Amino acid sequence: MAKNVLYYGDNLAVLRESIKDESIDLVYLDPPFNSQATYNVLFKAPTGEQSHAQIEAFEDTWHWGESAEQAFDEVIKSGNTNAAELLRAVRGFLGENDMMAYLAMMAVRLLELHRALKPEGSLYLHCDPTASHYLKVLLDGIFDHSNYRNEIIWKRRVGMSSAVHGSNRFGICTDTILFYAKTDDAEFRPQYNVSDPDYQQYIEERFTMIDEKGERFQPTSLVNPAYRPNLIYEYKGYKPPPNGWMITREKMARWDEEGKIYFPKNTTGRLRRKSYAKELKGMPIQNLWTDIPEINSQAQERLGYPTQKPLALLERMIRASSNEDDTVLDPFCGCGTTIHAAQKLNRRWVGIDITHLAISLIEKRLSDAFPGIKYEVQGTPKDLDGAKDLASRDKYQFQWWAVSLVNAVPFGGKKKGADTGIDGLIYFYDFDPKGKVLTEKIIVSVKGGENVSVAMIRDLAHVVTREKARMGLFITLAEPTEPMRKEALKEGYCETSIGGKYLKLQIATIGDLLAAKRPDLPLVQPLAFSKAALEPNEQGKLL
Repeated sequence: MAKNVLYYGDNLAVLRESIKDESIDLVYLDPPFNSQATYNVLFKAPTGEQSHAQIEAFEDTWHWGESAEQAFDEVIKSGNTNAAELLRAVRGFLGENDMMAYLAMMAVRLLELHRALKPEGSLYLHCDPTASHYLKVLLDGIFDHSNYRNEIIWKRRVGMSSAVHGSNRFGICTDTILFYAKTDDAEFRPQYNVSDPDYQQYIEERFTMIDEKGERFQPTSLVNPAYRPNLIYEYKGYKPPPNGWMITREKMARWDEEGKIYFPKNTTGRLRRKSYAKELKGMPIQNLWTDIPEINSQAQERLGYPTQKPLALLERMIRASSNEDDTVLDPFCGCGTTIHAAQKLNRRWVGIDITHLAISLIEKRLSDAFPGIKYEVQGTPKDLDGAKDLASRDKYQFQWWAVSLVNAVPFGGKKKGADTGIDGLIYFYDFDPKGKVLTEKIIVSVKGGENVSVAMIRDLAHVVTREKARMGLFITLAEPTEPMRKEALKEGYCETSIGGKYLKLQIATIGDLLAAKRPDLPLVQPLAFSKAALEPNEQGKLL
């Protein structure tokens, strides 16, 4: 892949239409599955409230139906006999239910990911115990069981939840990551942990001697295990062992000059090499990962996305199974942790997500962490025709995309019940007469239909009053009428303590926003998404 790209859309369609055969070096995916849950992106208002500013990023739609049946049929006809036979056997066991739908939908995508991987490529599939065993069987069929590398167990939390006290099972504090290579030629480099307590204990117990520079070392043998007459020589009065030294006289002299030879006080002792603790890379990482905790509520990298994974977790996999300038793909990229880690480690990347909300979150995250970063976004509206198309296909996706254009917090979701008249919130700070900081809000209403009217402006004015907001912003795909503009003017102005004077009700068209013509609003805080920290590159310089 020559460019970094974010795609909005169904990852199956994007993979088939936009990702070439053998173009990807590493795939990481964390596909959602939990039949009892929906997945939300959570936002916090400056006041700390979050329940009202909650929006469903995507609902768990893995239910058996036409789409699942079609996915199953495509796997059966894929030409991959092993995958087809495995999926058919699993269906015979499970029947048609949520789990079977999930497996069929995943199987057809895993076939595409296998196609997209280079022969040197690898795949990491992140899941929980709900479906990990079924997914492993599928991966054995698609990648071949000989290319299975590891079942990695990530201990994501301490496990002190009180919820287990009345449970009928042990608590769950781990996730599973299934690691597969495409072929024997797949890239892999071992990873190490220098902060592992076992490693520190190993250093203290084994490297007990200190040189003149204060460096820990242990004397290690220089004796040759087999008889080598050409390596039998005396060095500085120290006689050789019966089988000879492990190194030549020239190398012995060089190591001596470099301070790497340990000389016992008595010449009857054996010369040894000074093996320094600093020469070790750390404790080799095994398949049990206990050193990377999940993101807690105080973590700086936390963005408010409930299934967000730690950067360190993704960095470990990317370092192990790819090189700089390789391409990393995440087909369920969510809040963009894979994308962030790949950019930080100088890899190219491709991210795919089915919600505009996620794409907006990733764009904000990248601009915060990597100012000036260049990449493409495919599938999001670039002009009015694209906006109209999105509005006609999915009004919720259109609303979420539209509020992201003004950096608003999206409000609500695909929920039944009365329309609140609020599609987004913008926050700004003001001061009361005593100088106390006030958190004020602007109500955002979005309309994607072809017909807009004066009544909609009156409705927004009512919502602004009801919510005790300072201002209202009406975003419309269609051009507003002159009576609408006059109705907005009737609401007068909002004045701030720092001298700003703004129309209380404003109208912005999608065309204006796409042309970077912004509404005249108070200095707002970018509170729609938490701010990602500025990232240094691998050499410690800020990118």
